[in-house]
Amino acid sequence: MIRVILCDDHAVVRRGIREMLSEAVDIQVVAEAGSYAEVREALRSAPCDVLVLDLNLPGRGGLEVLASLREASSPIKVLVVSMFPEDQYAIRCLRAGAQGYLNKAGDPGELVTAVRTVAQGRKYVTPDVAQMLVENLSAPSDEALHASLSERELQTLLKIASGKRLSDIAEELMLSPKTVSVYRARVLEKLKLSNNAELTVYAIRNGLV
Repeated sequence: MIRVILCDDHAVVRRGIREMLSEAVDIQVVAEAGSYAEVREALRSAPCDVLVLDLNLPGRGGLEVLASLREASSPIKVLVVSMFPEDQYAIRCLRAGAQGYLNKAGDPGELVTAVRTVAQGRKYVTPDVAQMLVENLSAPSDEALHASLSERELQTLLKIASGKRLSDIAEELMLSPKTVSVYRARVLEKLKLSNNAELTVYAIRNGLV
């Protein structure tokens, strides 16, 4: 039996994923979580084989969950299931330690196959991601500027691009406004931009939002 923990900040999404996985006789959802803190607690209390993880979580994000599992040398396999586009996030997640990546807009039938694949210790990617990986290996110097952003910097960029104020971002990420301002300044410097309007245009042009 493949034991699965679901981590997504939307209860409706978790319910949908649970229902899809429940159709497989060899998969059991043992716990659910809606935030970084909740998934850490679930991982401590409910032994599992596969963590189905969303990237967009309140507070610390999905990439930080991946980082914590890697630091702990955890044997748990991670399948990222996210709304973010594959061409911007799949390779980043795989590099961070995920065993697979699925877009929420994809075929629901892929989910069961993906969980089974990563549970066996194999990578699961769509044909589009596989092609991107090949292209990335042949042209590693062509990465976009935002590939150098940290998890927090990327979160800050996305939230600014979605129209949120620094005070709102600070509250959502559980940080001080001053700290968020520092992240914003780093993002502007790394992307060679000057203001929030340019950040928003950059995010749109690069398919980040």
